[in-house]
Amino acid sequence: MRFKGIPRVKRLASRLFETAARAGVWRSIVGAVALVLLLPAGRLQAQEGDAAGVQAFLPGPVRSVSTVPANGDLNPYGVAFVPAQFPAGGTIHPGDILVSNFNNSDNLQGTGTTIVTVPTTGGTSLFFQGQSGLGLSTGLAVLKAGLVVVGNFPTADGSCATGQAGSLLVLNSKGHLLATLDHAATINGPWDLTVSEGKNGSVQIFVANALTGTVTRLDATATATGLTVQKETQVASGYMHRCDPVALVVAPTGLVYDAARDVLYVASTEDNAIFALHHAGKRTNDAGPGSVIYHDDRHLHGPNGMALAPNGDLLASQSDAINPDANQPSEIVEFTTSGRFVKQISMDPMQGGAFGLAVATSGHTAQLAAVDDATNTLVIWTLPH
Repeated sequence: MRFKGIPRVKRLASRLFETAARAGVWRSIVGAVALVLLLPAGRLQAQEGDAAGVQAFLPGPVRSVSTVPANGDLNPYGVAFVPAQFPAGGTIHPGDILVSNFNNSDNLQGTGTTIVTVPTTGGTSLFFQGQSGLGLSTGLAVLKAGLVVVGNFPTADGSCATGQAGSLLVLNSKGHLLATLDHAATINGPWDLTVSEGKNGSVQIFVANALTGTVTRLDATATATGLTVQKETQVASGYMHRCDPVALVVAPTGLVYDAARDVLYVASTEDNAIFALHHAGKRTNDAGPGSVIYHDDRHLHGPNGMALAPNGDLLASQSDAINPDANQPSEIVEFTTSGRFVKQISMDPMQGGAFGLAVATSGHTAQLAAVDDATNTLVIWTLPH
């Protein structure tokens, strides 16, 4: 059924845009009207309290894909886009999305072994399946040289009591294991990671360690045949971390690195705060946790994964392990790097569903992909930016 009032609303919106532009208040009017007119309806709904007069990045949903492979692995955690520069010849292609699974088919945490590929269209396929009991974590990245790096945080029985230090696995573009980085002094329960790629294959990998509450930086060189680590530095520490009967661990998770400003942003779940670590790419010492840039008990409920939006804002998924709010379950919150709340949306009516997320841009289009581990799905949004 067509709604006859739509053309009239669009004409009104057009006049509002023109008036706003002449009046010099484009951002506030367009931010309020465009979200109402352009965002598709769906099960993700904006929560009350969205910041007035701020044009948010968070959209409504457009695509939902199962992340369960043939072996039945559950609990998707890591999310990573294959970059445009990724070389041809492998089984994954630019624009594809990879998702790592933390649980096996018995739903034991720290035992999942698979990474699935979500192509731009069509169904999922298996990219990698490792040895039994790996426990592939949120730490997942795709390098332009043609490599995939994924963290593993294994347990023997799905409990934190049997948690092991784990490692970083280096895979080629066909999903074959090239190397295992298991340096216990600097990699201890890799819970998440982010990468920064420079010239001539240089890469920095920042790893959040759940068992020690620290962040390690690996300085390395990447080629299609492997990853060579030249230096490992613990750059941050002091984040709260503990075992948890439901979440396995509550520890520093989401990492976003701003190479232009040399700032690493850290989402610390147990601290219920976002930290900024300055000079993260150059420092040779441990700077502690850094400085708190965002702490908001109303909108933060144990931040997990984190990503950078095209408008410069930060996006953090919420585990609801800390300061839970029944009215805001499994939400993603958007805020500025100066600590101003912008917007939030709920992914799932159950708590604990939001974990890994990633953002990719191409031309005038942006995509946000986030796992809902309560339903074992990947939700993908596409919108102009």
